[in-house]
This record gives sequence, structure tokens and C-alpha cells, in this order.
Amino acid sequence: MNQRTITKRANAKMLAVRFSVATIFAFAWHAAVAGTLSGIVKNNSGQTVEGVMIRLSDPVSGMSESVFSNASGEFTLTTALTGQLTVRLRTPYHRDVSTTVDLDDNAVVYNEFLMEVMTDEVEISNSLPAAYHFGSLNFETGEDAVFSRYQFQRDCLSCHQMGNSLSRFPRTPEQWEITIERMHKYVRSNFDEELRKRRSHILSEGFNGEPLTVRPEFPLDDSLSRAKIYEYRMEKGIIPHDAIVNPNDGLIYTVDQGANHMAITDPETGKTEYVSQEGGSLWLPFWKTKTMNWPFERYGPHSLAMGLDGKYYTTNAFANSIGVFNPKTREWEPSIFAGVRAIYPHTVRIDKKGIVWFTIAANERVGRVDPVSKESTLIDLPDAESGGLAGGSMPYGIDINPADGSIWYSRLFGDKIGRIDPDTLKVQEFDSPVRGPRRMRFNQQDGTLWVTGYSEGRLARLTTSSNGFESKVYALPEFAEGYGPAPYALGVHPKTGDVWLNENMTDRFFRFIPEEERFAVYPAPLTGTYTRDFSFTKDGKACTSNNPLPMAALEGGIGEILCIEIMEELPST
Repeated sequence: MNQRTITKRANAKMLAVRFSVATIFAFAWHAAVAGTLSGIVKNNSGQTVEGVMIRLSDPVSGMSESVFSNASGEFTLTTALTGQLTVRLRTPYHRDVSTTVDLDDNAVVYNEFLMEVMTDEVEISNSLPAAYHFGSLNFETGEDAVFSRYQFQRDCLSCHQMGNSLSRFPRTPEQWEITIERMHKYVRSNFDEELRKRRSHILSEGFNGEPLTVRPEFPLDDSLSRAKIYEYRMEKGIIPHDAIVNPNDGLIYTVDQGANHMAITDPETGKTEYVSQEGGSLWLPFWKTKTMNWPFERYGPHSLAMGLDGKYYTTNAFANSIGVFNPKTREWEPSIFAGVRAIYPHTVRIDKKGIVWFTIAANERVGRVDPVSKESTLIDLPDAESGGLAGGSMPYGIDINPADGSIWYSRLFGDKIGRIDPDTLKVQEFDSPVRGPRRMRFNQQDGTLWVTGYSEGRLARLTTSSNGFESKVYALPEFAEGYGPAPYALGVHPKTGDVWLNENMTDRFFRFIPEEERFAVYPAPLTGTYTRDFSFTKDGKACTSNNPLPMAALEGGIGEILCIEIMEELPST
């Protein structure tokens, strides 16, 4: 690459004239930290390139920070990272640029980068996110089709990507059938041999090694040049699942379903402490497969929420129990057994009385536990027809209505939304306005309930009442017609009310702005990105864990915490 590097010592005034108002603000906002990398990005035709991700990484701490070039191709990244750092530039349809830079205290380094446009079809195809490889499969058509696009998406993408570099390599139908049989067992699925053969042929014919012809067009939101992404690696992570920012100490707590621990990440240093949850668990018979014994002798903490006592309560998916973690002592306390029928406790939320509510994914129930008395109650849900090939409806998301304390939940494979009266435990169910309703969150300020439609790439806005809800549905941007996204979880920003969604097939984050009824899109730093719930820091960053299954599917192969902030615009002058 042709690069010209000029290193200067802090003379911010001379550099400022080169930058947009937003870029000047970015420098001023971080003026107290160590160094600044700035510059301009052009392609091999000499044109400036907007929306390029400039990622600065410290190999010692494992921390990374990323910003994006503006409409003039310019960028500024002001950081506390010091020493010899790795710089990587990335943008669609261009080859990555990688180099190193030395940043000392108060150093200002200016770079001009040249990025080459991709021309080879195979190279372009391999650079596309998993969504476009998966979306190119020859799905069956019709509402009743077993292997329609939306059924296939819900059946096969709920735990991992399909179509990434790890899963799309060519295989024979017979080889695919072995994988399909194993996957069907995980979700108590239909074991019909003919169905397995049909699905194996679709996958074998679709993932044949031929380059894709689809060319998605990724939008560049006006706020992209004001976005900054922080990454913190979790070296000991196996399946780091949900993460929560602790409002008391500012640390990020992540339960790891595979490693059986709580990971505690300090955003200031990038260091993570791991506290193991010791002991065995109950065995779940339908999970017993020759290849999957290793995690199921453990608790498998999956989701977490903070109780009124400041402790974290976790769903121990493999142990039919609720875990208790004390962040003050950094110790696991004795778990609360939820009952023999509480098979695979899933998502957890806590009401204003301190009662722990959770969905039970494998047994068509919602549970509640009193953390004081340790009393557990399991609530049977109405019969629901299962979509796809799953062996049940899979009760999944759950949240508490801030207005009346009612409990709302979703059934991922049942296409149902339910309400539970917290006093009488009466259950009401309604048809979901979106297919594959997954995670849900209430806006704590106005009581709006937001639900992701995983099967078809939708976001639902629900105005709830004791008799049901009124809804409005928004389609997420597709980037290429017919290649729908897969929104998993979401979080509502406590200050702005914006809805942050993690979409798990396009290596991107989505922010829905309710007042404008539009989506803003932000690229993730790594390919193979698969994120979970969003949580928010006191200063407004949106944070989530990055944990595809298996971890080798993620670029670099190491799980991480991701936090993204959108810096405010300066008023026009």
C-alpha cells in the first residue's frame, strides 16, 4: 500500500482546520487522554472513502477502539491506548489495510491511507457477511413449506450463524445429514429421516463453493462518523452470553454458559476477572448426545439480572436453578433450585418487589422465585403449535411492565406473546405481530414494549393493556432485496429511548430512533459477530457480548465485550 505518514507533536490547532465539526468535537471530547491518530482515506482511484472503519488495537491489553471516516474521508481517533498499536482499515468491497503505529502520551499522528477496490468475484463473495450466503440457499416457498426462509432461519440460526466461513464450506448431503441430526437433537426437533435428507440437500446444493452474485449496499448514516466502538477481549470465554453494566461500580458482568463462570470486565483497563460457579448439575436427557457432554455437567449460566439486593440472579440453563452472584464479595452464593420441571431456565428479569421471573425454554412454562424465601412457582402456559421443526414453542424473552408490574413473555417457535398477572398468575396469550418473537424490553419511561421478530427481520412496537396490545411493525433494512436480517435481542436506551438491536447475520448493529421511525446501522469490528442483550453505561454507551457458537466462527476466535457510543453533534455555527 502507498502510505505517507507524518508524525507531529501536539499542535492541535494546525490539525483542526483539516477536520469537520464532528471530528473537532471528537478530539476535544477526549482531550484528557493520551494520543491521537488522524488522517484521510482514499481508494486507488484517488477518491476519498466515507464510512471506513479505522480500528486501533493494543496487543498487550487486548483492547481495541474504532471510529469511521466522514464524508470527506477524514477521521480522528483519540485514545488512551499507548505503545506500538495495530491499525486496521476495513470497508465493504475494499481490501483491508493493516499497519502499526507508535502512540506515546500527547502524540498526534497523521496518516494518509490508500485502499484497493476488490475486483475478484471470489474475493468479494468471501468478504460478504453470513446473511448473504445463507440467503442464497434454495428455500422452499409457500406459507406451509417446512423449509421456507423464515422457518429455516428460526430453526437453524437461533444459536449461531449459518453461512459464515466456518459453516459454508462444501459438504455432501450425507455429511450435512450428520450435522443436521445433531442439531435437531439440541432443540428436541423432528427426527424424521426424510426431513433431514431434504434439509441436507438444500444445504449441500447451496453451500457449493461458487461465488455469490448478490451485492448488498450498506447505508452510511449521518451519525456514523460520530460513532466509536470499544472492544474488550475475554480470553477465557467459551460461550460468554448475556452481559450487564453494573450501575454501582461501572464494571461489566457477563455469564459464560460454556465456561461456567462470571466474567467481570473493567472498561478502564480492559482486564477481566473470572469467578467459577463450582459444582455439578442435573442432566437433561434430551441434551445427551455423544458430542455435547462437556458443558452439561455444569450450571451453564445463560442470562442475568440485578436484584433489589444488588446481587445478580442468573438462569442456570443446565441445572434447573437460579444462580446467585454477589458482586461485592465476588462470590457465587448457593443456587436456588427452581424445580424438576424447570428444564432450561432461559431469560431472567426482576420485578419491583424483587421477585425473579424467568422463561423455561424446554418445558412450556414461566417460573418465579422469591430470593428471600427460596420458594419457586412454575406457571404452565397454554398449548401452542410449534413452528418449524422444534419440539416445543420455546418460551424465550420476558420483561416486566413498569406501569402495572405485569409479566410479558414471548414464545419463539409458537409465534405468541403472553401476559401474566403477578398477583393471580392468570395467563393470557395473543398472536404475535411478528414471526419468531424473541427478546423483548419495555421502555421504562413510557411503557412501550419492543419485541424482535427473529424469523423475518422485524421490530414490533407494542402498546400494552390488560386486554392485549396494539402494535406497529417495522422492517429492518435488508441491504439486498430478499435477504432479511435476523434481530435477536434489544435494549432501550434509558436517556434517549432509542432501541438498540443486535442483528446476528450481517456483522452490524441497528439503532431504531422512535421519534423518526428509522434505523441507523453501524458495522461491527469483526466478521462472524453474534451478539446478545444490550446494556448501557452511565455515560450512554450501548454494550453487548460477542459470542458466536463455536468461538472459532468469530474473527480472531476470542469472545469479547463490545460497547458503542454516538457522540453528540455540535450545534451548527
